[in-house]
Amino acid sequence: MQSSKCVRRICAKIYSVGSRHQSAQAAAAVKPFHFQDILESEKPLDTPWKKLTGDYVSTMDVMGKKVLKVEPQALTLLAEQAMIDIAHLLRPGHLQQLSNILKDPESSENDKFVALELLKNANIASAMVLPGCQDTGTAICMGKKGQYVWTEGNDAAALSKGVYNTYTQKNLRYSQVAPLDMYTEVNTKTNLPAQIEIYSTDSSQYDFLFIAKGGGSANKTFLYQQTKALLNPEKLLKFVDEKAKTLGTAACPPYHLAVVIGGTSAEFNLKTVKLASAKYLDNLPCEGNEHGRGFRDRKLEEEIHKLTQRAGIGAQFGGKYFCHDVRVIRLPRHGASCPVGIGVSCSADRQALGKITEEGVFLEQLETNVSKYLPEVESKDLSSEVVQVNLNQPMAEVLKVLSNYPIRTRVSLNGTLVVARDIAHAKLQERIDSGEGLPEYVKNHPIYYAGPAKTPEGYASGSFGPTTAGRMDSYVEQFQKNGGSMIMLAKGNRSKQVTKACKTYGGFYLGSIGGPAAILAQNCIKKVEVLEYPELGMEAIWKVEVENFPAFIVVDNKGNDFFKEWQVE
Repeated sequence: MQSSKCVRRICAKIYSVGSRHQSAQAAAAVKPFHFQDILESEKPLDTPWKKLTGDYVSTMDVMGKKVLKVEPQALTLLAEQAMIDIAHLLRPGHLQQLSNILKDPESSENDKFVALELLKNANIASAMVLPGCQDTGTAICMGKKGQYVWTEGNDAAALSKGVYNTYTQKNLRYSQVAPLDMYTEVNTKTNLPAQIEIYSTDSSQYDFLFIAKGGGSANKTFLYQQTKALLNPEKLLKFVDEKAKTLGTAACPPYHLAVVIGGTSAEFNLKTVKLASAKYLDNLPCEGNEHGRGFRDRKLEEEIHKLTQRAGIGAQFGGKYFCHDVRVIRLPRHGASCPVGIGVSCSADRQALGKITEEGVFLEQLETNVSKYLPEVESKDLSSEVVQVNLNQPMAEVLKVLSNYPIRTRVSLNGTLVVARDIAHAKLQERIDSGEGLPEYVKNHPIYYAGPAKTPEGYASGSFGPTTAGRMDSYVEQFQKNGGSMIMLAKGNRSKQVTKACKTYGGFYLGSIGGPAAILAQNCIKKVEVLEYPELGMEAIWKVEVENFPAFIVVDNKGNDFFKEWQVE
């Protein structure tokens, strides 16, 4: 009995000592708390500001702290002016990059032609009448509200009122559609709702990023769920090279390309893609740390930029300038996942910063003097022969003219185009399905994939640039089989089924330059009228008279396709 008690005491002591040792080891292994802002910038962005007003702001003392009081009118005013400016103006850095293309001896003729047209378009848009792109976008506002900022009412509602004012009072397009049920949609006719996100910070001011994101650009945002196996230089570069080529030109290059590797979630990865493409994260540090700090990899940015230059896609129709620049952001990740996000900001590079301080309401100053970026050169000096095409002759004759020229050939269109987008194509397909067939105007005229912004007083048209072609691809074979859509005019590359249809039925796809919607409205479009479905608004079928409308032969009737190397199924 005595020895049994002894054994128990010895065992208890051993257990106690072991437990204390394990606890000490565990305590030593616990890392001290450290808060890490994943997207912590090293310094503020270098931003030129203009003051909108000193009204609507005041300060007060609350428990010994100075608090900034912001009235709702300040938020409305800031959002309204921000959306006006970014619809018409661009940042100086973006314009300088376009200007540099014209000075680069390695630029192709097509690079230079596109760059010059985009600069001319920006110059027209800077008059603040016609927007730079007909797709005036989804309004996005990200606010960072300091803890010592006091507002009254609903901030998101006040910002949305500013968006509403701009889109209803200016010559911008309503692009937002609201679902009535799973399959029925109506245009909201105000471009609302806007995407409003508000975060809290420890500052004493209210900071903003405003973006107008067009559908074509947004559609070129991709998430790839990868693994750690991708994280070596050779595999990562090969992966990005392959995926970047598939972006094509539908979103109007030259692009600002963003690549994000990692992320605490898929949605955080894609949010970072959007912020990086807007140059909002330019002042991230250049290396990470053990706490999970995100950083820019400038060396990899240079390598990927060179890959895009060697790809040969160029500024829409062959050359060096597929991308202006590249941003590569590396983020922390869950060990079992490795999200990779890729996205772009297009030639309509529309964003601006804003802030509200005790001094007033401020907005980033965008470039109003675009003419200083324009060179002493005309488009005739930048390219070879431009083929004049009279569209007001029988379709068979127009097809015969185009048959004489190879892909890449520049053409200048004169005559009648019929404008039809997604919903209009669905309506026309219903006619085929019912046995009615296609209307004659679809057979007799080229089909232009576009949708106009509102027409300013005294103008023949509002901004009226091309939209992304891919959404109409599924209709082409049936339409051409029934004698329609023999010539299509849009932006970007097409799928293989379109190339096959053109070869089978003798059709052509012409690529219009994505971006210069204001130029087309002011210089090329002479008359616009609704043909059918006026209730569809900008999705109606339109008849348009054009002069010297610039385009390229992208797909011909022999099955040749400029974008063959980067084509998707």
